[in-house]
Amino acid sequence: MSEVLTEVLTGQQAWTSRSVDDPVSWAVSLDGESLEELDDFLREWKKNPRPTTEIRIEADAFPAFRKTMGKVAEALRSGRGFALVNRVPMDKYTAEEARVIYWVAGQILGDPFDQDVKGTLLFEVRDTGQDVKQGARFSVTNAESSFHTDGAFNSRVPDMVGLLCLQTAKSGGESQLISAFTLHNELQENHPDVFEALYQSFSFDRRGQFKEGEESVTRTPIFRWDGEALWLRYLYYYIQVGHELTNDPLSPAQQQALEAVEALLRREDLRVQFSLERGQMLFTNNRWILHNRTAFQDHEDLDKRRHYVRLWLSQR
Repeated sequence: MSEVLTEVLTGQQAWTSRSVDDPVSWAVSLDGESLEELDDFLREWKKNPRPTTEIRIEADAFPAFRKTMGKVAEALRSGRGFALVNRVPMDKYTAEEARVIYWVAGQILGDPFDQDVKGTLLFEVRDTGQDVKQGARFSVTNAESSFHTDGAFNSRVPDMVGLLCLQTAKSGGESQLISAFTLHNELQENHPDVFEALYQSFSFDRRGQFKEGEESVTRTPIFRWDGEALWLRYLYYYIQVGHELTNDPLSPAQQQALEAVEALLRREDLRVQFSLERGQMLFTNNRWILHNRTAFQDHEDLDKRRHYVRLWLSQR
C-alpha cells in the first residue's frame, strides 16, 4: 500500500463542471506564423517523404508553433489538465499531412512511445467490429469506453495523451473528462470507510498486451501519492477481468470502493463534455485526468467513418 494523501486538493486542477474555466479558453488556435512554419516543413517533407513516425524535429525548429504548443503544455502541467488545438484545416491538408502536423505537435510536448506490443506509435482509433468481451481494447470498438486513464495496465504509463480527429461519427462519440483531484476530494469526504482501499493493489487485465514470460495482469494501486504529485490509474472493466483471470476476487472493501468511484463518475456536475471536430487535437494530462468516449453510431460510407489518431507521450 502506498502513502495515502489526506489533504484536500485545491487549485485549478480540482475543477467541476461549474468551476472549470470558460470553454472558450480550452482551445489554443493555430496562428498564421505557426501554419507558415508547418507549410514550409510539409513542402520539404513532400520532396523526400518518409514515414511520419520516423520524423524527428530539432530543438530550435518551429519557434512560433512551439509558442502555441507552450500554452497547451502549461494547461496540462498546471492548469485544468487538458487543452484543444484549433485546428488543422482539413480542407487544405490531406489526412497524412494532418498526421505529420500532429506528430510534430506531440514531439514539442514530449517523447512518443509504444502503445502496444507491436510498437505502434500512432494508434488508429476506429471501430473494427471487435468485441470488448472477446478481449478487444475499447479504442477499436464503438462501445462506450467508460472513464479511464490510458495505459492503466502497462508498466509504463503515458504522462500525456493526444487525439487527432480526422473524421467524426454519424452520432455520439462525445468526449467526457473528469479531474482525479476532484474525484479524490469527493471520495475522501464522502466515502472515508473505503477510501484507503484505493491505495492498495488491484489487478488490471492487460488485454493481451504482454510478452512471453510476462504476467497477463498488472498489479497496481488506483491512487498513488509520491509526496508531491497525485497519480491515478483506472479502468473498471479491466480491473474486474484482471481479478477474474487471477482467481483473486475483489475484497468487500475493494468492491465498495470501486462502486463509490463509479457512482461519482456518473455525476454530470463533475465532468465536462464536448465533441471533437474534424481537424481538432485534444491533449490531456494522463496522470490525473480521466476520460470517456460515449458510444457512437457510424456512417455506412467507409470513408466517412469515425477516425481518430492517438498519441502517447512521456514528459521530458
